[in-house]
Amino acid sequence: GLESLVRERIAAALSRGKVDCNLKLQTTGAGLTAITLNHSLVARLLEIAGEVEHMIGPGTGLKLGDVLRWPGVVNEVEPDLDDIRQALLICLDAALAELIATREREGQRTAELLQQRCEAIRAQVQRARARRPEVQARWRDKLLSRLADIPAEADPGRLEQELALIAQRLDVDEELDRLDAHLDEIQEVFARPEPVGRRLDFLMQELNREANTLSSKSADTDTTRAAVELKVLIEQMREQVQNIE
Repeated sequence: GLESLVRERIAAALSRGKVDCNLKLQTTGAGLTAITLNHSLVARLLEIAGEVEHMIGPGTGLKLGDVLRWPGVVNEVEPDLDDIRQALLICLDAALAELIATREREGQRTAELLQQRCEAIRAQVQRARARRPEVQARWRDKLLSRLADIPAEADPGRLEQELALIAQRLDVDEELDRLDAHLDEIQEVFARPEPVGRRLDFLMQELNREANTLSSKSADTDTTRAAVELKVLIEQMREQVQNIE
């Protein structure tokens, strides 16, 4: 039926998002039904009326109403549903084409905004990475001071384990590297011709995960601020990505 054809056309044109489609057929005052006049029958009726009048005298001719009420003189022709269906589908195709063109224009603007936020995120990553040597040096001094205060009889295995946990907590190089890698992939995704909304949505989740880990591992105020700014920027991007097919 018409509904299945409409669904197929929409699914073929759009790959993401919810679409409400209403097709409205507006007719003229005469409606869809056409009216035809049986000219040959009218001519035959007039011919017979003339013969009758000749036989029985004038004053007995047919009136217009009599002719129009005669069975078969006026006929209603039902509309061709296939033609109507085709006209509706042509209108649907035109609407979908306009929708796609509008989304492409909006998508271009959204992509530019996302590019700007990607650069802002990369700047925060570089900010956190630049702090690494100073943070590591400060914590190294703290660890050396703590080691000097540990009694000689302390369990070396336990001590080594605690030091390893502290070092692991302070090491955010992997998170920073993954943030850079995700940003690189976002740039690559922007260049794809096919719909990329779902992939970008996934990458937003990955960026947010790394930002949360960076925040939890942060050992200084500047890195914490960078992590907070990262999460704000990522959330802004995530909201914009929802509008991309």
